[in-house]
Amino acid sequence: MSEATLIDGKAFAQSLRQRIGAAVATLKSDHGLTPGLAVVLVGEDPASQVYVRNKGKQTLEAGMNSWEHRMPATASEDEVLAQVRALNEDPAVHGILVQLPLPDQIDANKVIDTIDPDKDVDGFHVINSGRLATGQPSLVACTPVGCVLLAKDMLGDLSGVEAVVVGRSNIVGKPVAQLLLQENCTVTICHSRTKDLPEVCRRADLLIAAVGRPEMVKGDWVKPGACVIDVGINRIDAGDGKTRLVGDVDFASAAKVAGSITPVPGGVGPMTIACLLRNTVQAACAVNGISSPEM
Repeated sequence: MSEATLIDGKAFAQSLRQRIGAAVATLKSDHGLTPGLAVVLVGEDPASQVYVRNKGKQTLEAGMNSWEHRMPATASEDEVLAQVRALNEDPAVHGILVQLPLPDQIDANKVIDTIDPDKDVDGFHVINSGRLATGQPSLVACTPVGCVLLAKDMLGDLSGVEAVVVGRSNIVGKPVAQLLLQENCTVTICHSRTKDLPEVCRRADLLIAAVGRPEMVKGDWVKPGACVIDVGINRIDAGDGKTRLVGDVDFASAAKVAGSITPVPGGVGPMTIACLLRNTVQAACAVNGISSPEM
């Protein structure tokens, strides 16, 4: 059997950002509306700083407004909550993202719950989770949206597809399962207590791995010809004091069996910021009673 088709998340994300830029240009010219994204960064976490910088750069490149609110690692919970409430009240801000992780003195759930659900472009607020679960319009977490967009690009109509999701986190596993139900997939969610996990995975036409365990899903867990979406980003020892990034899927063995597969890096990862921008445009349209342009 030939090697699986590589799902190029980087190229898809670039194309999505171009469509978002066109949508923003239309909103500006037709409605005088410029979507705006505000990011709150607390502390000096190096990975978070790189991520926030990339978000700001891509937001501006799409023609949107971008604001960064940097706070010291010593900031109190009350100070962070006050910043979020101020952004809730700012009509120019359509999306609010508080970069996680937060310092220990700050309750992340309390911060997320304080964000206006209609500006919650991370899709983590309990109201957005509830809207998603009941099939109502909602802002959905960016990584699950990216997974489904890549799967639809590869498989077309997902109606009737047997989908298996490995992982049940609130950030990826549960929301991606809800999105797949909306696409009329037959969905199974697996986790650490699932009996005969490899056998369940082998049923999947679409296999999404999101457990945070390096190379856990082996090639013989994959149905021949299946589409495999690997959400995991794990840094492992590569010898000589170096490290390398791997997913939750053993890529080398899975690529010999799957019909298509995302690499790590370069698969799901680049989709996350693009979907964040997409959410911000949708949020701006919703609050202004405008139909969101196609993206």
